[in-house]
Amino acid sequence: MSARLEARGVKRTLIDADDEVPLVRGVSFSVNAGEFVAILGPSGCGKSSLLYLLGLLDRPTEGEVLLDGAHTSGLSADERTRLRLEKIGFVFQFHFLLPEFTAMENVALPMRRLARLSRVEAEARATLLLDALGLKGEGRKRPSQMSGGQRQRVAIARSLANDPVLILCDEPTGNLDSVNSEMVVRVFQRLAHEEGRAIVCVTHDDNVAAAADRRIRMRDGEIVADER
Repeated sequence: MSARLEARGVKRTLIDADDEVPLVRGVSFSVNAGEFVAILGPSGCGKSSLLYLLGLLDRPTEGEVLLDGAHTSGLSADERTRLRLEKIGFVFQFHFLLPEFTAMENVALPMRRLARLSRVEAEARATLLLDALGLKGEGRKRPSQMSGGQRQRVAIARSLANDPVLILCDEPTGNLDSVNSEMVVRVFQRLAHEEGRAIVCVTHDDNVAAAADRRIRMRDGEIVADER
């Protein structure tokens, strides 16, 4: 299997009033295509900091992140933005949908930014993605007209807009009830096992962890266990 994502000795240290605060301490691991990985650990252990590094939203102090085998450390800010848009989908605890746009328009936005599809093509693909996530006929609704579970599925559809190889999630079930959490977990399993995407999910949810193929446990910025 091919490694979609690889972290090599990744460190992130903040300098605060001449004091060094380590957030991530020399983390190394890889995630293959078709693999669903949960990252676990207590609050403040560096999980989210690591996720931002993996998603090219932050730069490591040392070490490197490789995406689809390509080195990312030497990329400019514009190149990193383009690579995120092309290769990575993000799902967060809060859906961050734009309230003035419909569900379909929210999903089409990343496609409009990438500018590979016409507006009509982007909206047609957005509708297909919503249909595939059980939201057929809901595309014209605005987020305020949808339930929490529906809004999170719209956010997942948006993360798939540009057909990414990697999906990064930060507490995606944190605001959902058990029924909707289970639905989201099944979606992630299907995306990994049937569509071959790499999924990395930071979570405190035991059900998400149990459904993952691997569980990477962190403490004090380090990986302390990698369990299958």
